[in-house]
Amino acid sequence: VDQGGETPFNASLDGAVSFGNMIAKSKEMLKVFALIRKVANTPANVLILGESGTGKELVARAIHDMSERKGKAFVAINCGGIPETLLESELFGYMKGAFTGAYADRPGLFEVARGGTIFLDEIGELPVILQVKLLRAVQEKTFRRIGGSDDILVDVRIISATHRNLEDAVKTGSFREDLYYRLNVIPIQLPPLRERKEDIPILTNHFIEKYSLAFGKEIRNISVYALELLMRYPFPGNIRELENTIEHAFVLCQSDRIRVQHLSGPHHGTITP
Repeated sequence: VDQGGETPFNASLDGAVSFGNMIAKSKEMLKVFALIRKVANTPANVLILGESGTGKELVARAIHDMSERKGKAFVAINCGGIPETLLESELFGYMKGAFTGAYADRPGLFEVARGGTIFLDEIGELPVILQVKLLRAVQEKTFRRIGGSDDILVDVRIISATHRNLEDAVKTGSFREDLYYRLNVIPIQLPPLRERKEDIPILTNHFIEKYSLAFGKEIRNISVYALELLMRYPFPGNIRELENTIEHAFVLCQSDRIRVQHLSGPHHGTITP
């Protein structure tokens, strides 16, 4: 018996809004889109809050692309993905001879982003010693390269993001309170996918279109039963996990429709009847 069924699901785009590289129809996300429009052309710093995989960088890019800075650089850095010893030089650059291996002057990302936007992802992972230097850059719009003595003036829009509760981090002393308030001028809270399930069908349709091109396969839809399983699944990894699930299904699927059996596997065993 084909548990996937033969009935195809065709996503209705009624009420769906395409916004930047995002698409949604849930009230929660439409509110986020409206807030992005309001803040895009202001100089205010923005802090994007939400679980991993909810699309924080897409929101940051949308803010940049709708602002007067859209013709300038958008520079993203994951503060938790770079060793502490390298993070300062990545952000602020260094002068020739500042340390072993510094054979030439090198600008940091704040200089690369001049006139544009710098996106500090996972800002909650920033070491306290660098929080002090970032605070100066935020407050005074100046910083110094490692090994440098000159103040460098830079005009950048700062957008930060985190999955952590920074208020708790402030209370425990792992995040500076003054920096928190400087970064959190405009907070944008992204809802997890389990709280906006009406977006799952249109996101699924979007990823099917994306991977049909990427894989060169004539897969056009998903069975109703398979979609029902996706709708019941809580998606702890949020949109990133949904996309991964559809990509995984494309590897297994040899027909024109994704079925239930294509949703299971080593990393997707929980998406089962």
